[in-house]
Amino acid sequence: MKDVFVGLDAEIPEGGRKVVVAEGVEIGVFRVDGGLLAWRNECPHQGGPVCQGRIMPGVEERLDGERKSLGIHYKAGSLVVVCPWHGYEFDIHTGAHEGLSSIRLAPHPVSVRNGEVFVGIRG
Repeated sequence: MKDVFVGLDAEIPEGGRKVVVAEGVEIGVFRVDGGLLAWRNECPHQGGPVCQGRIMPGVEERLDGERKSLGIHYKAGSLVVVCPWHGYEFDIHTGAHEGLSSIRLAPHPVSVRNGEVFVGIRG
């Protein structure tokens, strides 16, 4: 694995992101809860630019005791990135799609050294 410089730590604010091309691979670097996460900018559904999608709380449907819908609401404590092509939601912390466990974002290791951000790319 090769570490590739993608920018300065100060360039990515809390709740923000930076989408870069590193060694020919598009990657989204996100700052969430004070830490950095990096995901390949390719939705596993149909290849859309998922890292350029909206960041928002995840939604879920509430059900009553008889499993009738009470409507949808924002799920407390959740944060997702939504693919702009078809609306697939992925947990920003884990890369997982809540409804289809076999679909998840491809992670890249990310590190900060002396104020510089690096992502790992397989060679």
